Amino acid sequence: MSPVIGVLAIQGDVREHAHCLTELGSQVRLVKSVEQLSGLAGLVIPGGESTTMSILAVKNNLIEPLRELSSQIPMYGSCAGLIMLADTITEGRSDQQTIGGLHITAKRNAFGRQVDSFEIDLKIPAIGEPDFHAIFIRAPLVESASDSVEVLAAIPSEMSLTGSEQIVAVRQDNLMATSFHPEITSDLRIHKYFVEMVRSA
Repeated sequence: MSPVIGVLAIQGDVREHAHCLTELGSQVRLVKSVEQLSGLAGLVIPGGESTTMSILAVKNNLIEPLRELSSQIPMYGSCAGLIMLADTITEGRSDQQTIGGLHITAKRNAFGRQVDSFEIDLKIPAIGEPDFHAIFIRAPLVESASDSVEVLAAIPSEMSLTGSEQIVAVRQDNLMATSFHPEITSDLRIHKYFVEMVRSA
């Protein structure tokens, strides 16, 4: 029996993530309420607008249950999902809440506005060759990470606009996050890596 993996379905790229997981043979449940969290083997927090996602999660009484669940099952967040899983965020709203658990500081919209979106090929050893074609849309950046956090991918200093390495994919135990949007590409390797995390958990 394939694991049931939820996709938080209150805002963002819900259908795209659900499609990727279904392609990999996972059972998918769209999660809009606390009751729908029951029995999940893993959960994806999609890309979208992090402040709106935070507001809706609070409104739907999901924040505290999600915080509890983050220590129990694997979770993966892309773009806004990275912000939602971060312990600390910068340039967010003063009342913006996160699920937390991932010991990082995330900077919202670190790469600029929608018009500053870009694509780049990234080396991600955890998923193997070839390089992953990553799409960044109003993307956050991992400004800092604790020693318990594994850096899965970074934009090399020679390719970044700042001249220093920029962390864009991380993992800490059962939590994983990317600044970019693998759900809008045809490359399923990031989702496959997460599904394997869920199965091994």
